[in-house]
Parts: sequence; C-alpha cells; structure tokens
Amino acid sequence: MNAKQQLKEGVITNNPVLVQQIGLCATMAISTSLFNGIGMGLSVLIILTCCNVVISLIRKIIPEQVRLAIFVVVIAGFVTIVDLLLQAFVPALSESLGVFIPLIVVNCIIIGRAEAFSSKQSVGASFRDGVFQGLGYTLVLVCMCLIRELLGSGTIGGGLFNGADSFLTLDGTGAGFRIFPETYAAGAMILPVGGFLTLGILMALLQYILRKSGEKKARKEKEGEK
Repeated sequence: MNAKQQLKEGVITNNPVLVQQIGLCATMAISTSLFNGIGMGLSVLIILTCCNVVISLIRKIIPEQVRLAIFVVVIAGFVTIVDLLLQAFVPALSESLGVFIPLIVVNCIIIGRAEAFSSKQSVGASFRDGVFQGLGYTLVLVCMCLIRELLGSGTIGGGLFNGADSFLTLDGTGAGFRIFPETYAAGAMILPVGGFLTLGILMALLQYILRKSGEKKARKEKEGEK
C-alpha cells in the first residue's frame, strides 16, 4: 500500500470517525472548541504514530496469547508521556480535556490500528498509517469544533485565539473571534445533542460523497467497456 492510498484511506474512505465509527465518545465530548479539538487531535496523532511504530518493530517477537495486553502496555506508556507533557507545558489543555487523555489508552482507534495494521505491516507503512489515520481523526474533530462552536456560541477559535488582538494563546482563556452575537447562538449545539447532530450530518455528507464518487467511477468503467 503506497502513501497516497494510505492518505486517502485515513482522511476519506476509511476515516476512523466517519467511516469506521470508532472513538466517538471522546469526539463528541470534547469537540466544543477549537482549542480542545486541535489539542486532542494532535495528541491522538502522536500517540497513534508512536504506538504503530513500536508495535511494528516488536510484532515478530510478541507472543500471540498476550499480544493485546502488550498493545495496551505500549499505548499506556505513550499516553502517560503525552499526558505528563501536556500537564507540564499546556496545563490549560490538560485540564480542559480532563479524563479523555488517559482514556486514549482504551481508545478503539489506537487499539484497532495496532491489531489490524501495525502488527502485520512494516515500520514505514505503520508510521504512515499512524500519521494519516491521526490526521483523519484530527480533521473531523476540527470540523466538528468549528461547527459546534460557531453555532453554539457565535465564536471561532475559542481558547486558542484572543479575538481582541488576534494573538495565539495556549492558556485556554482566549475568547476567540466573535462572528455574531451570542444572543443568536443555538446553545444546544455545545451540549451532547449538538455533538450527535453534527457527527450525524458529517457522516451522512461523507457517505453521500463516497456514493456519488463510486457511481461516477462505475459509469466511466461502463463507458470504457463499450
């Protein structure tokens, strides 16, 4: 599998959230601001990539009977490292994400890729898989954050930007860029129901795009046979 195909799978055709439908709990819980979305997405990307590489390196010496236990130990090690780094350098993000960083240990995206891909593939392919699957996850989170934050509070970039002077901030206090008055915002969008609604719409949109693409490809193949 080449890099281009892996990129397409990770971002579109086999997206971990919109297609595989795994890791949904954290996705809906923290996608209320761009600050949370980017932080969680990058954390998962880094952990997934590191775990894929290590598991690929040791895949031939892992006893079959304890492979899942070893996967969890490897994942837990990298989650702990990322969690401690966030607490040390971006404490506001660590506090905002709360328990969802430690819960990456049992995130189906990480375990699923370890079991289905990196335990069977080379280091290079596993590295690319981690990056592209993590990128696909991050892009979905960012999209959900932008939609929910905009409709739910009327801002974009909350916690990440100080709208008054456009400065980037990592302390979680940035008010973001005010797009329209909060009076007109639909507060339900930053509640759990807003997460379900936004995720459902994005899933339906991607499935529609994939179906149309498949129909177009089938028509071209049929025309080529004539």
